[in-house]
Amino acid sequence: MSVPTTIAVSASASTAACVEAACARIHAAGYETRTFEADGRGGPALEEFVRAGHALGVLDLTTAELAVELLHSAARGSNRLTAASLAGVPQVISLGGLDAVAYGPVETVPTRFRSPRLHPTGPAVTMMRTTPEENDRLGQEIAMKACAARGPTAIVVPLRGVSTLDTDGGPHWWPEADAALFQSLRNWVYGVELIELDLHVNDPAFGRACAETLLRLLRVTNVSQSTSDA
Repeated sequence: MSVPTTIAVSASASTAACVEAACARIHAAGYETRTFEADGRGGPALEEFVRAGHALGVLDLTTAELAVELLHSAARGSNRLTAASLAGVPQVISLGGLDAVAYGPVETVPTRFRSPRLHPTGPAVTMMRTTPEENDRLGQEIAMKACAARGPTAIVVPLRGVSTLDTDGGPHWWPEADAALFQSLRNWVYGVELIELDLHVNDPAFGRACAETLLRLLRVTNVSQSTSDA
């Protein structure tokens, strides 16, 4: 069986600059990438791609589907962050898009969620900001899944915001909500590298740092395999 050479990457419009920078660094290192939109279909497709043995590594930069699943929207995210962990595939996990869940027009948002945290981006799309309490739960879920991984895993945290909406002065700028996510990870992570960077997720330097981290994990994996084969 041929050895995979493709890095699976989760993406969305809210993390486009991060994904672009990360993929450019991966390509420069001689690897291919395949991107999967974190839209409720792309995430499960990424998981299946990894389960099928097609991925050398995973850059899970956009984990937004976890927030969607938490808030019981129509999209599915319950199997996210599982395939690479079970298969032992090197992975880097980040927090792109966890600030928001997308709905249709405002009137389609469940009544219990109608509050100032809604942000219509057009007549057909309403973004809902995740709360500190929800982010605390998301941090725990990500940590537990990462810590169960059989292969090299790192979580990379963008301390200055997790999406295009989550910027200083932006519609989803809520430092307390982000802080709850970050602190939850600190509380629950064990045995997994947790890297905190004073950058926004869409700072190209952040995307490159995520890619460099995965490349490092791949080198460690290759050395370990060479040693065991000797």
